[in-house]
Amino acid sequence: LVYSTPHSPYIVISNQMKLLSALFLLKATGASAFSITSFAPAGINQCTTIKTTSTSSTCLFAKKKAGKKKTASKSGGGFGASSTTTATKKSSKKSGKSKGNLLSTLNDESSTSKQSKKSKGGTTYVKSEQDALLAQLAASASQSPIGAAVASSPLHGTPEADPFWELIPSLIQSKFPNLRNEQLGRVAGFAKHTLDENLPLEDSIVNDKWRPHEDMHAYMPGLGETKAFHDPSQLELCKKLSENIDTIEQEYEALLEDMEGNGKKDRFQSVTSMNYDAGWKTLVLFYNGHRIKDFPYHLCPVTTKIMESVPLAGRIAGFNRQQSQSGIPLHSDGNNMWLTTQMGIKVPEGEKAYIRVGPETRRWKKGECLLYDTTYEHETFNESEDEERVVLHVDFFNTIAMTKVEIDIMRYIYKIREDFMRAEGVAKVGAQIL
Repeated sequence: LVYSTPHSPYIVISNQMKLLSALFLLKATGASAFSITSFAPAGINQCTTIKTTSTSSTCLFAKKKAGKKKTASKSGGGFGASSTTTATKKSSKKSGKSKGNLLSTLNDESSTSKQSKKSKGGTTYVKSEQDALLAQLAASASQSPIGAAVASSPLHGTPEADPFWELIPSLIQSKFPNLRNEQLGRVAGFAKHTLDENLPLEDSIVNDKWRPHEDMHAYMPGLGETKAFHDPSQLELCKKLSENIDTIEQEYEALLEDMEGNGKKDRFQSVTSMNYDAGWKTLVLFYNGHRIKDFPYHLCPVTTKIMESVPLAGRIAGFNRQQSQSGIPLHSDGNNMWLTTQMGIKVPEGEKAYIRVGPETRRWKKGECLLYDTTYEHETFNESEDEERVVLHVDFFNTIAMTKVEIDIMRYIYKIREDFMRAEGVAKVGAQIL
């Protein structure tokens, strides 16, 4: 498979690699557009263009016509010819050896670097060199704490091994090439627990009757002590939300008005059937940490800006409605890397809506945030006879306990995991994507 990208005209990936893995390896480099050309023993048999942004990319070769073999020189200079997105003419001079193109792209080197400043010339594909580069990358990544964690998996190296996780060490090393091993320890611990469900959890979880450890599905060891409710005043997010309560409420009303009338889309939904059954629906602004296509963000600019000031996590973020005389049943969410905050937008008179997290019960107040850890069992109820309860709900990575590097890596893993699952044909990717 030969790939053309804006950073490096030709990246050749061994045909022994699965196509899906190869695509993710390329995507991880940040390439805005690329072409794929596949080869059969008889020669070029197919060319497909994949467009990932508004920047398009042209095929290196067209499909082979019957009875007439298309030569490299007739299609723009052979393997070393540039696509129209990276160069338009063949140079009569060498642009340098092909060795290093793959690693340069994987390391996200600037397109203005000495290697890629001028990509007009051609380079010859030497399979042994590219295979050596791939092997070099894999060998280097395997020495990292994350590589060692993946290698320790009971299924590593077997046909049953998860292809996504087998690729992760190389992807992370490519995306974050300058990290020190000591920065990766807890992420490596997360990988170990993800790949081996028989590893024991820390005593602080197992011995806490309020934290159902059997529900833990995404676990990073070493995050230290936690508690059911945290002080919201320690987070700038909560301060900004409370300071802008009036504006946020107005933007919520604007979103409601936008759904009124024939043909208008009802944007309230639920990720789980439990929420439907419990009278809880959400006007989702962010799903799995990213924006939703065609959502009217222009109607809620302040809310959006504040929410995007934190590293949004998976699941949902948006406005939650709880019907009167209904509540979410007792459960826990099983991810110790996330925290949740909820601010009261519309609260029944007499503060009749509450949430219990672990041994503590708190009641919502308009304009005030509750900050809590959902690895504790929790449940809600709206005691009002006729008023609904509305809160702004935000799931985000635990900025209190995790470092920025750890959060950046975990957001990257979650993003490509979601892409990976979609590519495998999973139509709806829910909260527990790991």
